[in-house]
Amino acid sequence: MSKRTYLKEVASLFLKIGATAFGGPAAYIAIMQRETVRNRRWLDEQGFLDMVGATNLIPGPNATEMAMYLGLVRAGWWGYAAAGLLFIIPAMLATLVLAWVYVAYGSLPQVGWVLYGVKPIVIAIIIQALWDLGRKAVKGWLTAIVGAGVIASYILGFNEIALLFAGAGIVLLFQGGRRLIKVSPSAMLVVPLLKVPISMLSAGVIPFSQITLFLSFLKIGSVIYGSGYVLLAFFNSEFVVRLGWLTHQQLLDAIAVGQITPGPVASSATFVGYLMGGLPSALLATLAFFLPSFFFTALVSRILPWLRKSWWSGAFLDGVNISALGLMLGVTWQLGQAGVVDWFTILLTFVSLFLVFRSKINSAWLILGGGLLGMGYQLVLG
Repeated sequence: MSKRTYLKEVASLFLKIGATAFGGPAAYIAIMQRETVRNRRWLDEQGFLDMVGATNLIPGPNATEMAMYLGLVRAGWWGYAAAGLLFIIPAMLATLVLAWVYVAYGSLPQVGWVLYGVKPIVIAIIIQALWDLGRKAVKGWLTAIVGAGVIASYILGFNEIALLFAGAGIVLLFQGGRRLIKVSPSAMLVVPLLKVPISMLSAGVIPFSQITLFLSFLKIGSVIYGSGYVLLAFFNSEFVVRLGWLTHQQLLDAIAVGQITPGPVASSATFVGYLMGGLPSALLATLAFFLPSFFFTALVSRILPWLRKSWWSGAFLDGVNISALGLMLGVTWQLGQAGVVDWFTILLTFVSLFLVFRSKINSAWLILGGGLLGMGYQLVLG
């Protein structure tokens, strides 16, 4: 196929994922694995797994960074840009509509009926991805123990970034011996970054400025680690505490919008920008927040092949990979507690598991079908 054909394939896929995928970063990455590895064979499981690990080591929204990398693999730098933009744009547009409704009417529309049927589908897709990737990530007793420890620690409430680096460090130290102990303090450099916004406190409201808005979102996009839920802490310290531009209720509503719209949870940035200054500020906030991800992903895509050539960086990456999958499994457990709540959702989960393992049905159709079934159940029996 020609480069133009590859580019169209990338654009079509990530527009579809961006417009239909729900469930947060773990779900989006699972859908990408199903579509690009299992269904289309753009790359192998190990290549996909290595990039999952690498995106967990850099700031920014992981799912968006995965989309960019996969676009690069399939269609070069044009595919890189197309995948990132088309994954983001549907969520941004949906968020703009909800922001307009929120400003005009003071509340968000109810979409619980749709999500009721979507959540079991998403859980099944994540389980299928974890099964496929886990067979590559578990490379012996050490990685199996580290993975189990990460899952248990995450469920007990330990910080996900600390677990990611701890798991990587354990695998590295066991495989490399004492001579690599001096490497481990580098992981601690990440911890101060997580505290940057919290230390910037303000005694009063700072006048609104689009320059300040842009720089604030650029800063957050450059240092944020972890899941989309970490946005709550960053946005609170920056826009509620330091600048005084948002109320706590508005912030909670912004995070809620990120959950109920398809695509990256970080589309909450669009909502926050709209509340502060309408459409221009919404677009500016979205640009500033996602811009660092385009830089970081381009950088890591260049050094990823080198990481596998060095035994010590390869061992570290193996530890990151198994830790990242452990975190995904921990998130899946939490999603299951929230989404599999009665006989209908249990049945839907098992049917979905059968379909995702036994067929190559497009994930978008599964998600849309789940949404329709959820609405139908609530209308008839709810």
